[in-house]
Amino acid sequence: MDRGTVDVTIPVEPEVAAALVDARNREAVGRLVSRVLRPRAGPSPLARAIAEMKAEARAAGLTDERIEAELAAYNAEGCFEPRRPCAL
Repeated sequence: MDRGTVDVTIPVEPEVAAALVDARNREAVGRLVSRVLRPRAGPSPLARAIAEMKAEARAAGLTDERIEAELAAYNAEGCFEPRRPCAL
């Protein structure tokens, strides 16, 4: 364990657990988790990415109504179900 870090236990799939036996993988995953979850001022990276995409969509003329219509059509096709092919 590096200085300034602590070990934590989280549930993962068996294949992932097998990959985490390697200390290099554990360290890399630890760095990734730390970067993602480190408290920062302002919106999270995910929130910023969503805001950027939303701004681009609005600039292209996409409206909330159009988004809702697309989501309704997508959901009506059953595309949200895992392993079910979707006709896009």
